[in-house]
Amino acid sequence: MTNWAQFETEAPDLAKAVATRFEAHKHHVLATLRKDGSPRVSGTEVEFHDGALLLGSMVGARKVQDLQRDPRYSLHSNPGHHTMEGGDAKISGHAREIRGERKQQIVDRYPDEIPEADVFELDLDEVVHTTVDGEHLYVDLWRPGAGVTRFTK
Repeated sequence: MTNWAQFETEAPDLAKAVATRFEAHKHHVLATLRKDGSPRVSGTEVEFHDGALLLGSMVGARKVQDLQRDPRYSLHSNPGHHTMEGGDAKISGHAREIRGERKQQIVDRYPDEIPEADVFELDLDEVVHTTVDGEHLYVDLWRPGAGVTRFTK
């Protein structure tokens, strides 16, 4: 499993660009798998904390139930206001539920938002950052241990 800190070490420039996309807006789109295997998309927020990419949710939400049953996810950054400025970021991987003292420390950081939450650390299997410049489209693809591959169209 590769966490955010390992991604930053392997691909620091790409990690910075992707983090910037997720920090530019509060709300993003999370895809999970329902019990029957069909996709579910949900609005979500993510945070970067101590080398981890974290997802928090109201206790027992459908996306939480999905991740507890099947930890595979895809996360798409909010693309902004009709522009590709800064690019478009997508992450896919496996979510790990955080419990105990570490969970409580995270939840305590947001006392006014929700008194209780289910919290997951998002491990990364793939990161894609797409940008445009004039007539070209650039797709930067990272996978653990494989470095960054750029595709130009």
